[in-house]
Amino acid sequence: MIQYTIRRLLSSIPVLLGILIVTFALARLSPGDPCTALLGEHATPRTCAAFLERYGLDQPILTQLGIFLRDVFSADLGDSIRYQRPVMLMLVERLPMTIELSLSALVLAIVVGIPAGIIAAIKHNSATDVVTMVFSNIGVSMPVFWLGLMLAYIFALLLQGTPFWLPPSGRVTAGLSAIPFYQAFGWQVESGTGLFNALEFFSNLYIFNSILTRNWPVLWDTIKHLILPSLALGTIPMAIIARMTRSSLLEVLGREYIRSARAKGLPYRTVVARHALRNALLPVVTIIGLNLGSLLGGAVLTETIFGLSGVGRALFEAITSRDYPVIQGFTLVVAVGYVLVNLLVDISYTYLDPRVRLV
Repeated sequence: MIQYTIRRLLSSIPVLLGILIVTFALARLSPGDPCTALLGEHATPRTCAAFLERYGLDQPILTQLGIFLRDVFSADLGDSIRYQRPVMLMLVERLPMTIELSLSALVLAIVVGIPAGIIAAIKHNSATDVVTMVFSNIGVSMPVFWLGLMLAYIFALLLQGTPFWLPPSGRVTAGLSAIPFYQAFGWQVESGTGLFNALEFFSNLYIFNSILTRNWPVLWDTIKHLILPSLALGTIPMAIIARMTRSSLLEVLGREYIRSARAKGLPYRTVVARHALRNALLPVVTIIGLNLGSLLGGAVLTETIFGLSGVGRALFEAITSRDYPVIQGFTLVVAVGYVLVNLLVDISYTYLDPRVRLV
């Protein structure tokens, strides 16, 4: 298992390198440049020449690529052209928001999608099956931006003043704040170091930080702010997981070893739970992993609608302003997330199906 994991990680290096090169090339091949995007009408030829020289964008493309790859391998993602801040610090601030949102949406999709698919498969061709599949098709077809606006309209406006009211935007209510857990524990850490960035990253995971510091008001407020965006973002994965669970379980229930287990007199619930479901979950786990990877980098609309400053929104703003360091740094993080998620999916196969061996 350890050797397999190491080999997979090593084999991922060329993939990540290719992603970096393609991202670097596409960012510069797209129309426009940072000078005209940021300065607008003030972007005179003389001003732009000085601007490009300041950020090293006047050098040959291969030279820029070499400098970029050198900085990446030295763990330096550069500084944002638009915000004049290190990209690493922006990741420390924005990535936790996207992780919390993505995991919340995925948990919601799994908790609802898998049971719905199991019930639909067990009650195949019944009214329950039809209703479940109808709602799954609606969920897959529903645009995220429309669903997000409708959820905000219903729960923030129509239900205002009721116990069902939910905040339509932001990550936490203004005025509430939480002390980073390392400060609450009395740890003295020098700012600007790698350890400081790591501690700040985990402190910006508000749920995690609130639990460690036992700040229950901030914890509950953070969860309330996550409900609507998680529901909007998790609806499509929920529908996909439900449909995949149903089709996979129906296929497994028709196999001979299931009929043999039924012939031995085992209760139907035991046959489904202990024999069928475990094998049926293999393609479902793959879908879950792919959805988690896509959620990490594809939450642009959800973050924009609900006023959340995450990776997706930052990437969109960086692309529109041609902020090359942010585009490259954030894309690298999303790509690493995909690689790690796929690795975890492959490893999980060995626990779901003993016939699968990672050597």
